[in-house]
Amino acid sequence: QVQLVESGGGLVQAGGSLRLSCVASGLTFNTYAMGWFRQAPGKGRESVSAISRTGSTYYVNSIKGRFTISRDNAKSTVYLQMNSLQPEDTAVYYCAASNTFRRTPWLGETDINYWGRGTLVIISS
Repeated sequence: QVQLVESGGGLVQAGGSLRLSCVASGLTFNTYAMGWFRQAPGKGRESVSAISRTGSTYYVNSIKGRFTISRDNAKSTVYLQMNSLQPEDTAVYYCAASNTFRRTPWLGETDINYWGRGTLVIISS
């Protein structure tokens, strides 16, 4: 049974930092591209960041320069380091795994094979 378990969410003030982690089990981690999606209150889910099997990365424009995605294949874990957080970053953040092969590291919802349950990030102004 595949499981993706996120952790690291919480409440922080604007300008602060959080590090999200997602531990995968039940799959061969290094054969999957991994991504982070988020869903803000009243909005649809958006692709925030992704990392390919070879380490190529994607970031949505709104987070470029502030967030960093990384993966540790030995630990079957993907991370999202989030700095300079802003109230508009408030959302539930979901970890996702995809065995789709793409020319670019971006992942869409239809590419996802497995989802985590999400971790809530709240940024106060």
